[in-house]
Amino acid sequence: MTIDTKFATQRYLISFDDGSMDHIPQDDFPSVGEEAHKVLRAAKAAGVWIFGCGVARQQSTIVATDGTITAGPAPEVKAVIGGFSIIEVSSREEAHIWAARFAAACRCAQEVREIMFDPES
Repeated sequence: MTIDTKFATQRYLISFDDGSMDHIPQDDFPSVGEEAHKVLRAAKAAGVWIFGCGVARQQSTIVATDGTITAGPAPEVKAVIGGFSIIEVSSREEAHIWAARFAAACRCAQEVREIMFDPES
């Protein structure tokens, strides 16, 4: 599948795995949160912010195509997203710059993935 390049901007998912911030002392979380919010506010001011949040640590549920609900993988067994941001920028390189800012603020590595364009969304 190819990405339609006629659009001037592209959306990127910047995320980190659940547990990636476990090394941070509890007393440091208010300052880490403030640093992350500074980056978020800068992204909003730059007009690149779409959405983002932390994901509560919990076991997920899986809803099958027939509607059956089962327990999903436990975070201790499988890597799951611990938090994410969605931004809209002009290049992957610009997404990397924002990811680096979030990585420094959150004190953990960030993964960058391009979101495929869907004209219906």
